[in-house]
Amino acid sequence: MTRRTDIDVRPIDEAEFADWHRALNTGFLMPPAVGAEQLEARRNLFVPGRLLGAFDGERCVATYRSFAQEITAVGGAPVPADAVSNVTVTATHRRRGLLTRMTAQDLAAAKDRGDVVATLIAAEYPIYGRYGFGPATTMTEWTVDVPRAGLDRRWAAPEDGGRIDLVDGEDVRKLGPELHERLRRAQPGAVSRAELWWQTRTGALSVYDTPWSEPFYAVYRTADGEVEGMASYRADDHWGDAKQPLNTATVDWLLAVTPAAERALWHYLCSIDWITTVKSGWRAPDDLLPHLLPDPRAARITTQADWLWVRILDVVRALEARTYEGRGSLVLEVVDRGGLTGGRWRLEAGADGASCTPTTESAHLVLDVAELATLWLGDESAVRLAALGRVGEVRAGAARVADALLRTSRRPWCPDMF
Repeated sequence: MTRRTDIDVRPIDEAEFADWHRALNTGFLMPPAVGAEQLEARRNLFVPGRLLGAFDGERCVATYRSFAQEITAVGGAPVPADAVSNVTVTATHRRRGLLTRMTAQDLAAAKDRGDVVATLIAAEYPIYGRYGFGPATTMTEWTVDVPRAGLDRRWAAPEDGGRIDLVDGEDVRKLGPELHERLRRAQPGAVSRAELWWQTRTGALSVYDTPWSEPFYAVYRTADGEVEGMASYRADDHWGDAKQPLNTATVDWLLAVTPAAERALWHYLCSIDWITTVKSGWRAPDDLLPHLLPDPRAARITTQADWLWVRILDVVRALEARTYEGRGSLVLEVVDRGGLTGGRWRLEAGADGASCTPTTESAHLVLDVAELATLWLGDESAVRLAALGRVGEVRAGAARVADALLRTSRRPWCPDMF
């Protein structure tokens, strides 16, 4: 066994890109070889210094990538983030501290750049808490039994005078980015999308080994012609023994900036001929979908899990970036085993803004930086975390004060996988 000190963790150069991708595919249990065309397309992901590899001799045995991102804080402020992705450790090199070394290197660089938080979508729950990440949003997927939903099968167009149009990938690339910007400015937990996202989701650029298959794209326009919603979906071809259609429409993604757009798009998807089941894709846990149906029980939850994880790199900037539901103050003792942003802070918050300053006052709440990340977007309850033993309430009632300040009327949501 190679000693830990003999494994070199470093940013890769372009000459090592193919070997890095082979290790990436191996870690994700995909065929290791990467075709020349896909490898060339994936070079769009290469940013010097942001792809880390662990090398045992000349062989890459662990991978890690980060990229620039913005996440929307409560209240709509964009916050600079270090988005983490493509994390693998080859099975032959587990339990040697490679992930710890890569994560520490990346987070230190992110803090030096001035990123306020780091973000990721965790494939496995137990891994990232030890690096200060906490689950900050939840994802829910519904499966809709269309015949049971109670919708009018004669429906042909939105009742508000708007319309649904089918468009192609080029139209999505023109219309989608502006629509997404409108959504993410209003949605805590939403993250920025680079041009590459729109290219790969519309077939303009292929970075995957599987052949491209174009989905259907539906756009909702108001009576004035303004685009307020858009969805990408696919359909299978399944018929029952009695020659009855039993087809499923699976939503890749659906964006809507108004309830009218959301209602119209879901009604459209449930009205398509031959479609008897609609799978919603990754939605917010308090999504309107079930209650847009006359019978909400027709939408059953088929997946519900943690989704976006956040790691706070700068407590002051993170807490001052967001807005607050009420007015109050808290002294927080933040424990950060990574040594990046621990300390004791006084938060003074109100509808007109917040200040967060170092203090020597006695703490009201004691919590790990991962628990602060879980509370930051307003989805979790400090009272609940205290009951679980994950937040220490030093001053009686402090957890309730935290909930009154931090929790939000609508739950945060991250529409993206990265």
